[in-house]
Formats: sequence, structure tokens, C-alpha cells
Amino acid sequence: MSRNGPLALIFHTLFVIFMVAPIVVVCLVAFTPEGFLSMPTHTLSLRWFRAIGRYPEFVNAFWMSIGLGALSSTLCLLIAVPASLALARHEFPGKAGLSAFLLSPLMIPHVVLGIAFLRFFTQAGLSGTFPALLIAHVIVIFPFALRLTLSSATGMDRALEQAAVSLGASDWTVFRRVTLPLIMPGLISGWALAFIQSFDEVTMSIFLAAPGIETLPVRMFLYIQDNIDPLVTSVSASVIAITLLALVALNRMFGLERVLTGHSDRSR
Repeated sequence: MSRNGPLALIFHTLFVIFMVAPIVVVCLVAFTPEGFLSMPTHTLSLRWFRAIGRYPEFVNAFWMSIGLGALSSTLCLLIAVPASLALARHEFPGKAGLSAFLLSPLMIPHVVLGIAFLRFFTQAGLSGTFPALLIAHVIVIFPFALRLTLSSATGMDRALEQAAVSLGASDWTVFRRVTLPLIMPGLISGWALAFIQSFDEVTMSIFLAAPGIETLPVRMFLYIQDNIDPLVTSVSASVIAITLLALVALNRMFGLERVLTGHSDRSR
């Protein structure tokens, strides 16, 4: 243990550096005063952060990603709650197959999904529309919402529901006043994780995006195809800053462990 301790610490430190270094480099490049990608050597500049205001496409794409992520994550929860309760509480023929089917988008490459969605929505006459993009995002991020919601539903103490029923509560009252609060950590973490996946999705979205319904990752991908200036790094740094602020807010309100895992470790 004493010999492995320092080695484990060194390994963890190197792993953290490996994961964080690209983010740090992107944030540093965003403050360069030069017109090309470079690390600031003499002075820091907000030139490329001010330049974001001259490109409303990025601002519009940001709000599109926020709205799309929030809506698709909410729709996922509306489906994940009854699905997770059914899978956690009941045994029925084909349960394992149904569970595998609901989680199957995790096993399919997003490039394949993008091509399949493009062909399907083109034949359905929905290609290049917001509903098509919304449906595709719901399908892709649904497993993330389901897994955390299912985790909370599986670990729930059903004796509390039975106690409420014995006191005369209706099914709706039991669900609203007992079941929903008990699985709320899973709902919050499932919604947050699904939102992150939707906001960050680019491989599949690029097949379905059209002018006016571009998400921020798609807009950034299209921009770097024709430009080599640091504007995208300033957009990335802004998103990173917003994400950090959101994580701090979630940590203050719920606790990051509760949000990310669906349960808290405080009882231990």
C-alpha cells in the first residue's frame, strides 16, 4: 500500500493534467491579440471575445443549443419516468430485450445515426426542420436520462408508497407526493446529463442542421472549415466559463455528487 500510494498519486495527477491541459490551452489561446491561433506571449487581449458580438450566428446558435437541450431533456424525462418505474418494479416477458432496445442508441455510432436520420426525415418531408432535430436528439440522449432515473427507481423504498396508500392517498397523490420526490435526485441528474449530451452533440446534428437551426457545436465546426482565427477559441472559453458557473450553482443547490450520480454520500 505504501509503495503503491505515491505511484497512484502520480498517475492520478498525470491523468488530470492530460484531461485538463487541452481546456487550459484553448482558454489561453482565446486571449491572444494575434489574428491567428497562438499562445499570448507578451500581453493578454479581449479582442476575440469582443469579436463574438460581430457574429450573431454564434449567439443565435448558442440559444438554439440551450433551447434544444432543455426541450429534448425534458421530453426524455417524460418518457424515462414511466419506463424506469416499469422496468424497476415489474417482471414481464421481454424485459431484458426492452431495456436493451431503450439503451441501444449508446451502441450505435453517431455518424450512422446521422445518416439514418437524414434519410428517414428526408423521406418523411421533415429534413432541415427543428422537429426532426428535436426527435433525433431525444432518441440519442434518452439512454442517459433513463439510466440515472432507473437507478433512483430501483433503489427506492416502496414501503413509503404502501404507507401512503394505506392512509387513503390516491395513485396520483402517491406519485406526486411520495414517488416523485424519492426519485428526484435521479431526475435532476438524468436531466442534467441528457442536457449536456444534447448541447455537445455535433456528429449526428451536422447531418440534420440547416440554416436557422444550427446548434453551437455545428456552427463552430462549420466556421473552422473556412477560418483559422482564434474566434472559435473565445467562443469555447465562454462556454467553458458558463459551464463552470453552472456547476458551481448546481453544487450549491444540490451537490455535484447528487447531480452526477443520482444519490448523495452524506449518509455514510
